[in-house]
Amino acid sequence: MPTEGKFFDLFEQHADYCVKGAKEMVALMTNFDDLDNRVHAIEGVEKQADKITHQTLDLLHKTFITPLDRDDIHQLITRMDDILDLLEDAAQTISLYDIKAITPEAKRLAELCLACTEKVKSAVTLLHNMDNSGQILGICEEIDRLESDADHVMRSAMSKLFRDEPDVRNLIKLKAIYEILETVTDRCEDVANIIEGIIVENA
Repeated sequence: MPTEGKFFDLFEQHADYCVKGAKEMVALMTNFDDLDNRVHAIEGVEKQADKITHQTLDLLHKTFITPLDRDDIHQLITRMDDILDLLEDAAQTISLYDIKAITPEAKRLAELCLACTEKVKSAVTLLHNMDNSGQILGICEEIDRLESDADHVMRSAMSKLFRDEPDVRNLIKLKAIYEILETVTDRCEDVANIIEGIIVENA
């Protein structure tokens, strides 16, 4: 049975797709005229990332000696996969709910999702070498901060929505979008927590 495998390469490839998906989400929020194309693009990125997830899990079953704890590898790739599943969910929800205009708060949440995925990519790229542990932990702290920012933005957005939105249907639609986007940052924080655990075990 093979040893090691290309796990770190696969993590990096997946993280790259997470960033691409988040960039498409920001573009979708910025230009609503191109909604169908953006939704289609996010769905395409999610499918590509799914293939990486399956490759990683397949490799995990075939590899005798893994570079990290088997459970850590499994958790890391599945939590990263959750990020893109949620971005796809947000895009499809915007399309299905026939939302006509997006709020500045939703756009800000999308930007925080992008910032989080970029940090996830930075941390994952350094993970192959435990000499990078200090730098990786610093990036994980930044992800935690961004997730807290997203919490604040969502709470403020919800408060404004319930205070100012006269159309109940529109309120329900926007509330759903806010919640999905904020959950993307939660999943990024989950990834950061898994990476922190890996550093503690291996550094």
